[in-house]
Amino acid sequence: MHLSDFDYDLPADLIAQHPTPDRTGSRLLVVGESSLDDLTFGALPDLVAAGDLLVFNDTRVLKARLLGRKDTGGRVEVMVERVVADHEAHALIRASHAPKNGSILHFAAGTATVITRVGAADAPMHDAPMHDAHDAAPAHDPTLAQRDPLPIYHLAFSEPVEALLERIGRLPLPPYITHSAESDDEARYQTVYASRPGAVAAPTAGLHFDDTLLQRLRDKDVGTAMLTLHVGAGTFLPVRSEDLSQHRMHRERFEIPPATARKIEQTRERGGRIIAVGTTSLRALEAGRGLAGRSETDLFITPGYRFGVADGLITNFHLPRSTLLMLVSAFAGVARIRRAYAHAIQQRYRFFSYGDAMMLRRHPSA
Repeated sequence: MHLSDFDYDLPADLIAQHPTPDRTGSRLLVVGESSLDDLTFGALPDLVAAGDLLVFNDTRVLKARLLGRKDTGGRVEVMVERVVADHEAHALIRASHAPKNGSILHFAAGTATVITRVGAADAPMHDAPMHDAHDAAPAHDPTLAQRDPLPIYHLAFSEPVEALLERIGRLPLPPYITHSAESDDEARYQTVYASRPGAVAAPTAGLHFDDTLLQRLRDKDVGTAMLTLHVGAGTFLPVRSEDLSQHRMHRERFEIPPATARKIEQTRERGGRIIAVGTTSLRALEAGRGLAGRSETDLFITPGYRFGVADGLITNFHLPRSTLLMLVSAFAGVARIRRAYAHAIQQRYRFFSYGDAMMLRRHPSA
């Protein structure tokens, strides 16, 4: 298959800019072998059975975006991509001129020293010049296809990175959300079970769950388990080659705890279904084959991939020409996904991070 096989036209007004008032109030499209059922997310307990297992990603989104100035006075925007030590991080930097090794970046509190350049990536930053909160919101670019790579630097901070980000950092909303992060976003762009800081984007399928829904699932004897995959800056990386075999996935850190591995094994033994909540959970399950451990993965899942762990998937609607659209097409079948997306557009579902959800079963050939 080719990149153009995963394109579709989406009206801009279907890109959700804000979440629904209630987490479970979003819509849920249940995609069957030949059926499409329009429900609300609160109906999920009726769609799972006692003995099934839902696997969640408990990563927590960092306030990873920092605005500051260089020694020369020029403005600089820093997006922390990965904390590598207490006072050190890898970060994307946007500035009018690339900072030199040894230069110091000044923020509202604390500083960072540029150690060295370690790579480049397409930026999970707003597609506009650097802006402060009072500036006009940037125009959205749903495909992100024309974005030039930004350099990634190793930075040494004057104080612990995570504490500094929590104090003065800004939430890194996806580029297609056109408003700057507000106080509501700080609550709603995190899952209610987020506990392990390290992501620069939320595992958005989990945003539809609240504590009441989780309790309803437990009351029905539906199992729940946690793993961690820290969503990296590369999650926004567009596929630039028509030949998918030429695309190289970004690496992301993940961990499957022993307790989760045991629950997966026990669920299989009793004949229950393993349902991944989000593509990040699915990717971690496949990379680790459901076994306990900690590693990194650059797994690129496209149609033809044979899945080994999950039977079902709960996921949001993904950008055209994206690796996540390829993943769900591999899982549920290309024809099913095309039909589901056409239906969702016709029925005016809300798309992307703050949008609605769908529930998929694994295609027999996958």
